[in-house]
Amino acid sequence: MNIEAFQLLIDAGLVVLIWLVQLCIYPAFTFFKEENLIKWHEAYTPRITSVVLPLMLSQLILALFMVYNNLEVRNIINIILVLTTWASTFMIFVPLHQKIALKDEPHNTSLKLVRLNWIRVALWNLILITNSLFFIFS
Repeated sequence: MNIEAFQLLIDAGLVVLIWLVQLCIYPAFTFFKEENLIKWHEAYTPRITSVVLPLMLSQLILALFMVYNNLEVRNIINIILVLTTWASTFMIFVPLHQKIALKDEPHNTSLKLVRLNWIRVALWNLILITNSLFFIFS
């Protein structure tokens, strides 16, 4: 398997994951009573991190490797999109999860997660689409 095919595999994994989060996991948070949401969130966060973090790190390492080895438009676009995804994750979504963990308006925060997570849905889909098109037409 070449590096571009591996990159697409990682991208596809993140797209599947973010759609599950957007359509199933985050909306489910809104059905919990506050006490149960906080308990579930404590269990959920390390579990989802063990799935998401290796995929995100792999995507970042591949993007950095690709742009370092070949400074071309496709790789520049990819690294910008990947870094934007990381920025949104750590500037928006990690703080929202911290609010839930701190019992700071967990229900309202869950609603924000559902609404704002479309940012990452769009970004990861855009990464997969652009990398797929570059892969097909290169």
